Amino acid sequence: MSRNISVFSLVLLTVCASTVLASAQATSSTTEIRSNSTTPGFVYVTSVNNNNTEEIYAYSESGDGALTPVAGSPFAANGYYLATNSKWLVSTDTVNIYSFSVAESGAITQVSSINAQQYNEYDTGGPVSLFFDRTGATLYDEDIYGNQGANNTYQFFDLNQSTGALSFLGATTSYSAAWITPLSFIANNEYAYGASPLYGGQYIYGFSRASNGTLTDLNINPSYPKASDGAYAPYLAAADTANHLAITLTPDNDMTQTGPTQIGVYTAGSSGNLTTNSTSSNMPTVAVVNVNDLKMSASGKVLAVAGSAGLQLFHFNGANPVTRFTGLLTTDAVNQVAWDNMNHLYAVASAAGKLYVFMVTTTSVKQAPGSPYAITSPGYVAVFPTN
Repeated sequence: MSRNISVFSLVLLTVCASTVLASAQATSSTTEIRSNSTTPGFVYVTSVNNNNTEEIYAYSESGDGALTPVAGSPFAANGYYLATNSKWLVSTDTVNIYSFSVAESGAITQVSSINAQQYNEYDTGGPVSLFFDRTGATLYDEDIYGNQGANNTYQFFDLNQSTGALSFLGATTSYSAAWITPLSFIANNEYAYGASPLYGGQYIYGFSRASNGTLTDLNINPSYPKASDGAYAPYLAAADTANHLAITLTPDNDMTQTGPTQIGVYTAGSSGNLTTNSTSSNMPTVAVVNVNDLKMSASGKVLAVAGSAGLQLFHFNGANPVTRFTGLLTTDAVNQVAWDNMNHLYAVASAAGKLYVFMVTTTSVKQAPGSPYAITSPGYVAVFPTN
């Protein structure tokens, strides 16, 4: 696996606003599909075992959030970053992308692979942060060093829904060093957004999606709330079930954090432009310190924020300000989170070697039976829905 990509992204984020100290890959998206299924599915977690070999732990989930290991788990598998749609599991090792069929039992079998790095201009770059559009039709990756030296692009791939075969469709013709996060699609599946604070700057970026899956840079320049000292540095975007986005904003003055991270709200218009009514006074602060991941529940009503100090939930209220829901649910550093369609939240604490599972409604949160689960060096989690 090409570990130099992880180092590159870590360096990028370390020199950004001080709230962002984790690798961009820690935000790898699981899926943008919003299924209405209430049937339990499967949960997959990548791991690097004591022999430095990659494998994937597989669990079947139950209605109360308890997990049962799938027979044969963990599975020997290439790839560290994961994503799912409603039929296939995919992973990447930063060079190749692999697709896996999912049996009725939850067991996985590799069926296809493609060298995504060959479409990159540099052999030190490659695919990370796998994510699908909301329908699961097109697979995307953040392509490190995709164009013109240190600039990044987004690649898009077709995943044959009958065979699982992967084929390259193209990459964005625009490029930027600031594109270091996965994208989140709003409900119409036409626009997708990301955000980063590269070198202390302000970058909220958006793309339009064509019917064939192609992404085109919207070249937007949204406004930002006024900070009391310096400016707000954005990081990560999470869309609800309409046209609203949560984006974490950290007050920053010349790459020095001047206050706690807050959560802003943006609304996408018919042409993809973003507007906001967020102000320094109506945005709640987060308790997770350095934000690592930001994910919206399938209902669009609960926002999970993961970071170096733990995991916290907020009520998401459309275009209105986000409101605090919980304090820290764990004080373990949480690298990545994923939701299923049954109000379950999964949280990976890599350093602690744990996978947390929470049952979440709009009024209550409780840890699922058996949680947390011990996993050797867990990396990324993806939830496979069943219909």
